[in-house]
Amino acid sequence: MATDGGSTAIVAALTANIGIAVTKFIAFLLTSSSSMLAESIHSLADSGNQVLLLVGGKRAKRAATPDHPFGYGRERYVYAFIVAIVLFSIGGLFALYEGYHKWLEPEPITAWKWVPIAVLVAAIGMESYSFRTAIVESNRVRGDRSWVEFVRTAKAPELPVVLLEDAAALIGLVLALFGVTLTLLTDDGRWDAVGTASIGVLLVTVAVVLAVEMKSLLIGEGASPQAVRRIAAALVGDGVVSVIHLKTLHLGPEELLVAAKIEVDAGESATEVGRAIDAAEQRVRAAEPIARQIYLEPDLRRIASPKDAQAPER
Repeated sequence: MATDGGSTAIVAALTANIGIAVTKFIAFLLTSSSSMLAESIHSLADSGNQVLLLVGGKRAKRAATPDHPFGYGRERYVYAFIVAIVLFSIGGLFALYEGYHKWLEPEPITAWKWVPIAVLVAAIGMESYSFRTAIVESNRVRGDRSWVEFVRTAKAPELPVVLLEDAAALIGLVLALFGVTLTLLTDDGRWDAVGTASIGVLLVTVAVVLAVEMKSLLIGEGASPQAVRRIAAALVGDGVVSVIHLKTLHLGPEELLVAAKIEVDAGESATEVGRAIDAAEQRVRAAEPIARQIYLEPDLRRIASPKDAQAPER
């Protein structure tokens, strides 16, 4: 399920984008500005993206089944990846096409000249509110990570997606304002085309960044180095001598699989080993609460003989 903070940011962005999309489209109908059309499509795509994130969060809550024994937590990553595709195709490529078309056939803005300025200024205000909400909610979980590090390392996709979308929307509005203003001042429609094409480049760039990050999560990412250290430290004790090797995998943003081979004392009985494993699982869950699936394999640490140590590697 999407985190409360992620849901709050999504709803704020959805509300803002619906209002902005309607306002921009009305302005496009009145002025025929290509920048306004590109921004209308951008806001419409963003609104659809927020709906996709909400749907992904809801579907990820489904209980595990025999066909999907580890649940559906990763479905949030699937929907976030679809968001990147929508942003790239509907938002970015459309804006690039529209900018190219308007450059070849530039049209000055002749009717309702200052409507786009008023609409864009109002949209910047609404989008700033949405962006501020995303920043506030992200700061609750970001810790001491930089913004770039937060986007790259966050396991829950909703907040990074909304942050990047809102940042792109604000920059896009400024670019649209630049293009429309120069078009009004010069009566040269090519400035409108430049603003539109700039929006397209921006959206394609953001979409590629999102796609790369979501692809990494879809393939499967392990826990952070800090979490791995906490888990390794928690495993040792009460019959567990050391950790031979340890692997982790995020089954979803709030669910972690832990698999480890642990060293036990050769003189322990099967009953003692079982108790040691149960105690180790409890310690791991206390140290890392999202470690829901834990599989521990007891073993003996084998020390290589001097002959083996001198053998050449193959």
